[in-house]
Amino acid sequence: MHPIIRLVNRNITISLNPGFLIWQVIFPLIYIFVAGFAYAPLIQHVPFGAKELDYPAFLASGMIGFNIMNSTLVSGIIIWNDRRHGMFEQIMSGPFTRSHYILSNICTIGIIGLVSASLIALVGYPVFFESVEFSIITIPVIVFGAITGSVLFGSLASIISTRLRSSEGFNVIINTVFLFFAFVSSAFYPAENVPEPLRTAFYLNPLTYLVDVIRAGIFGNITEFVIVEMLVLVGIASILFVIASKLLTKLDF
Repeated sequence: MHPIIRLVNRNITISLNPGFLIWQVIFPLIYIFVAGFAYAPLIQHVPFGAKELDYPAFLASGMIGFNIMNSTLVSGIIIWNDRRHGMFEQIMSGPFTRSHYILSNICTIGIIGLVSASLIALVGYPVFFESVEFSIITIPVIVFGAITGSVLFGSLASIISTRLRSSEGFNVIINTVFLFFAFVSSAFYPAENVPEPLRTAFYLNPLTYLVDVIRAGIFGNITEFVIVEMLVLVGIASILFVIASKLLTKLDF
């Protein structure tokens, strides 16, 4: 078996524990079916391109991007635990290189991101099916968002895990950063109606671009601006991946 495949299998095995699976399923369900319908009487319609979406449909599609980001915490947690428990030395003493380790982490978060996106899309489909406009590019756009978002946020989590040594610092920083990304984005509410300077902060947040791209694929609203957002996602993901890779190759375990 190829070393990368062996490491991916190991990463998925240690990541997919009951607690992680519950977090990945129950948390989005609460938002979609509790918060979504609780706020629906207050938020009648949400503009999205030429469409007006019900709030539950808007929120359910946003939770796909949110869950992709949330699942990539796995990358940082794996690296942190490997450093903390001396697993790096054991892995490097086997038939593995640092390149194998880096690529296996990227493959792991890509797989988990795709599974996470598929899971929430299936769970949320009854909520937004009336507004869906599937086309030949819908699935490719969602896959693009899942992979690019996984690489982007997974690389960010990896960077954080390589720069911090205390468990308290790691938990505080990574949860604070990802909490900021979650709520200062268009995952829960449209950026168009947000006052400045908060609106600007929305568009400095890569999760906004990820959510917009996924919504565009689901609701058939691929515009020039969405294409620009896709290019921005690719650019940020590439930069963060290069930085994370260099930090991991130079890290003194």
